[in-house]
Amino acid sequence: MELIEAKFAKLGTDHAPGQELRQGADVPATMLRGEVLPGAPVDFSHGDVNETAFGPTPGAFDEFVSGVHRGGSQAYTEYRGGAELRDRMAAHLGAFTGRPVSGANELIITPGTQGALFLALGATVTTGDRVAIVRPDYFANRKLVEFLGGEVVPVRMDYLGHTTGAGLDLQQLEDAFESGARTFLFSNPNNPAGVIYSADEIARIAELANRHGVTVIADQLYSRLLYSGQTYTHLRASSIDPNRVVTIMGPSKTESLSGYRLGVAFGAPRLIDRMEKLQAIVSLRAPGYSQAVLRTWFEEPAGWMQDRTAKHQAIRDALIEVFRTVPGLVVRAPEAGSYLFPRLPALNIPLVAFVRALRVQAGVTVTPGTEFSPESTDSIRLNFSQNHEAAVQAAQRIAQLIERYRA
Repeated sequence: MELIEAKFAKLGTDHAPGQELRQGADVPATMLRGEVLPGAPVDFSHGDVNETAFGPTPGAFDEFVSGVHRGGSQAYTEYRGGAELRDRMAAHLGAFTGRPVSGANELIITPGTQGALFLALGATVTTGDRVAIVRPDYFANRKLVEFLGGEVVPVRMDYLGHTTGAGLDLQQLEDAFESGARTFLFSNPNNPAGVIYSADEIARIAELANRHGVTVIADQLYSRLLYSGQTYTHLRASSIDPNRVVTIMGPSKTESLSGYRLGVAFGAPRLIDRMEKLQAIVSLRAPGYSQAVLRTWFEEPAGWMQDRTAKHQAIRDALIEVFRTVPGLVVRAPEAGSYLFPRLPALNIPLVAFVRALRVQAGVTVTPGTEFSPESTDSIRLNFSQNHEAAVQAAQRIAQLIERYRA
C-alpha cells in the first residue's frame, strides 16, 4: 500500500493548472495582510475560451453536431482515429512541419495533447529508464516519467540569460545522453516561458539524438501562435532520424478547442503502433464525435489566425509593460504561445502563500513556478489568453500585491 501511495504521490496535482481552489489552501490566513483589491476575477491558470475573450474556431460546434448525426460511424472510429480524418490531418501537418506524414502509419488522434503525452511516454519509458527533461518545462512531464518508474535527468534552460533561443544547456543534454538517458522530452515553444528553440539548438538536439540513439518527444502545442518576426524550426524536419521522433500537437489552446479533448501525435510508426495499443486499453479512442471537430483545424477562415495572433501579441505587450515597472521583477517577452513566466523580486512570504494572496486578495489566479521546475520557487506562470482589459487590470493588481509583500 505504501508503494502505491508513493507512486500516486508523484503526480501531485494540488497546485497544477486547473486546481486553483487548492492552491495555498493550507496557508494560514494570518500570513496574509491588507485589504482586498477591487477588480474582476481573472484566472491565468488557463486560457479564457469564452466569446468575450478567445472563442473556438468558427464552425467547430457545427462539425461536432454533424458528427453526432453521423452516429456510429463517427462514434466508433478505429482506435487511432477515423481514417479519413487522419489522412486530412496528415496532409496539413506534413505541410506545416516540412516533412510528409502518413495518416495510415504515422499518426494517432488522442484525447487531448495530455493524452498524447501519456501515450508517448508510455510507449518509450519503463521502470529504471533515464529520461532527459528540460527545466522549466510543462508540469506533467517529470510527474509522468516518475509515475512510470523512470528517472528524471534534468537539463537546464537559461531562458532569462538569453535574448535569442531557449538557452538550453547543450552540454548538460549531451551529458544526460552519455549517462544513459534514451528519451528526451521538451516543449517548443516552451511552456511556461514561451521561448522558441533556435535553429542551432534544434540542429544540435537532432545531432545528439542520432549519435546516442535517443528517442525525442517534441511537444509543439503552441507552434502556430508565433509573434511577428519569429521563425520556427520543426525538429522532425531537421536531420534527426525520423524513426526516433514523435511530435505532439493539437487545437486545444491557440484554437480554443480544449473542451473537445483533441490531440494528435505523429512520427515513428513503431511508437505510434505502441501508442495505439495503449490507447485501446486506456480510453479506446479519442472522443468519437469530437474527432469531427478536427475538420476545422488548419482550415480556419482567411485572416483568422493572423487576427488571433495579433490580439495575443497586444495583450503580451501590455502585460510586459506593466511588469517592467515593478522593481526587481524579471520577465522575458515570449516569442510564441500565450504564457508569461516572470521571476518575482524577493518576497517576505513563501511562493505558495503569495499565490494564495493573489487569489484571495486580488482575485487573480496564477500557477506557481514550482509546477514547472522545483527550482522555480520565485516564479509564477500566467496564461494571458484572456480578455485584454481584464488581463491588464489583473497584472496591475499582481504588481500591487508584490509591493505589499516585498521583502
